[in-house]
Amino acid sequence: MHESRDGGWASREGSPYPLGVTYVASDDAYNFAIYSKHAERVTLLLFRDDNVTAPILVFEHDYLHHKSGSVWHCRLSADSLRSAKYYGYQIDGPRPGETFEFHAFDHEKLLLDPYARAVHFPRGFNREAARCPGSNMGFAPLGVLPAIGCTFDWGDEPRPCHDSDLVIYEIHIRGFTQHQSSAVDPQRRGSFLGVCDKIPYLKELGITAVELMPVFQFDPDEGNYWGYMPLALFAPNHRYATDPLGCRQRDEFRTMVKQLHSAGIEVLLDVVYNHTCESDHTGPTYSFKGIDNSTYYVASGDTTVPYANFSGTGNTLHTANRTVRWMIVDSMRHWAEDMHVDGFRFDLASIFTRNSDGSINSVDPPIIGQIGAEDDLAHLRLIAEPWDASGTYQLGRNFPGLQWMQWNARFRECVQRYVRGDQGMIGELMTRIYGSCDLFPDERMYAYRPFQSVNYVSSHDGLTMADLVSYSLKKNWANGHDNTDGPVDYNCNCGFEGFPNAPDEVVSERKQRVKNFFCILLLSAGTPMFRMGDEFLNTQFGNSNAYNQDNETSWLDWSNAETHQDIFRFVKMIIAFRKTHPSISRSRFWREDIKWYGTDHWVDLSLESQQLAYCLHGATENDNDLYVLLNNADERVRFGIQEGSPGTWCRVIDTARSSPDDICDEDAAEVLYDPFYQTAAHSVVVFVR
Repeated sequence: MHESRDGGWASREGSPYPLGVTYVASDDAYNFAIYSKHAERVTLLLFRDDNVTAPILVFEHDYLHHKSGSVWHCRLSADSLRSAKYYGYQIDGPRPGETFEFHAFDHEKLLLDPYARAVHFPRGFNREAARCPGSNMGFAPLGVLPAIGCTFDWGDEPRPCHDSDLVIYEIHIRGFTQHQSSAVDPQRRGSFLGVCDKIPYLKELGITAVELMPVFQFDPDEGNYWGYMPLALFAPNHRYATDPLGCRQRDEFRTMVKQLHSAGIEVLLDVVYNHTCESDHTGPTYSFKGIDNSTYYVASGDTTVPYANFSGTGNTLHTANRTVRWMIVDSMRHWAEDMHVDGFRFDLASIFTRNSDGSINSVDPPIIGQIGAEDDLAHLRLIAEPWDASGTYQLGRNFPGLQWMQWNARFRECVQRYVRGDQGMIGELMTRIYGSCDLFPDERMYAYRPFQSVNYVSSHDGLTMADLVSYSLKKNWANGHDNTDGPVDYNCNCGFEGFPNAPDEVVSERKQRVKNFFCILLLSAGTPMFRMGDEFLNTQFGNSNAYNQDNETSWLDWSNAETHQDIFRFVKMIIAFRKTHPSISRSRFWREDIKWYGTDHWVDLSLESQQLAYCLHGATENDNDLYVLLNNADERVRFGIQEGSPGTWCRVIDTARSSPDDICDEDAAEVLYDPFYQTAAHSVVVFVR
């Protein structure tokens, strides 16, 4: 809702702000506003739900009355629109020109408002109709008019904000509960409300933030299950709602957020502000292309391939453009203020540093500065995926968002290689456990914090933890065919390929290595993140890129939670262990509170070494001391305990032991009376003093 403060002119001609469509209570009218710098003709069309091929109202904008700067606007009384539910635009403009005039106007195309809060797909919706020149009436996605009185009661909803206890859990809304084993009501499977049904599980696991893979409305005909092909940056995906009505789409999302917040769980969105589903010059014209192509997209300068493609998906949003920057900030504000999300993970965030000509601005890219200048966004978590698809890699101090958190792929690669059994990893492993100070230096000029490193071993993009220790070859399925395409980096199969019929001793070794993954992840400085299902050995059967797999390959099989209760128990308890010891996840680096050792007093940094030990002193954080042993050799190795006298250390974790002896509560821990400890092959051991 929007109260008019701009007098009689706006009542007659409409207001250029806010963009999109809003109900103005003081006028009992709807205000429509759309940006198009180069448009020569803008037509608004409104439809009722029973016939999307014939508009019930067509409004032709007169630039002398319905245009301010580059924004076209009008105001229509609510009474005149009582039977209307959907709307779209037809826009005409100049013919295509060179570089920044590579227009794509087609006056017959029915276009979606970029600021639409909900999207309607008619029964005849068809992607191909948008790829061909000419009319796509009856086949085009439409914006949904906001219903008068469509409000949501947030009540006394808490807004959780975690620090030392932050543990992020990556979720795909549909895949989380779509499988019949989820025990979720069939009407709620794969939906926002389905996530609500699993909140008790999330609480038991102990995670404190969910990072939702893209929930923006994407093209249902494009085949991208993950959702990284956005169509509308302000609208929730209609497939994730049990009720397709626009108001209900938003309300079900907000219900999920409210219930997660009530459980003390933050909600972070994985957002795609670097490209859209319209792809390249062969892709569909749904919205941005037909509204103002040269504003929204980066031009390549090559007339045969006119769209710059730093995203790897056919186009790149022109984030150096002021209007595109405002759209992104407006989208963020909408999700933060209207939908109550707590932060964003930015897909391919290095594209934010691209200038209009595609070059890199690593010093002060405008959109990074603009996001940082918005006081009402200052409380949000901002997490970058600090690279793009063209090879730009800005991890750590190279990314210009100085206070942003970042996905740390160097941590992932190091830990995967170490657990696989690679030699020569001890030096880097020390750096990653310490918080990756080489990437996030805490020197006087930068003063980075360790929590800015989002540490992870697996994410949606790659193999699950279980598959990392079960497959030596990718099994990437596409269109029903097994496209096995060679080995996967940094994985091993423990001597047997795949899950079916794996011998018991192989399964036992795999579980031990997954426990090692979780130990290193949750004992390291930085912010830990893991993907849904890793806590009970979820498998994608060796598929490392399941972006198009809306099937049992990607859906969580919750029966594994029962089959592998021992792994779930271990993960739940080590998360609780991390929370109990705030010295692990401090605001600052450990510095003099960490002492590094090997099997004896000195760390062995030779190429052949596969052992590391350290003692983390907790006194400055009012915490206990921790002593950690890591042995990744193929044989048992004896460590000397270099601090404390016999009888002062208690063993709480030994990943080589079977459940429930692999991890225990500290008050039940076994006291170590020997100054030495014999570690099993490929194991992690933790003592507390």
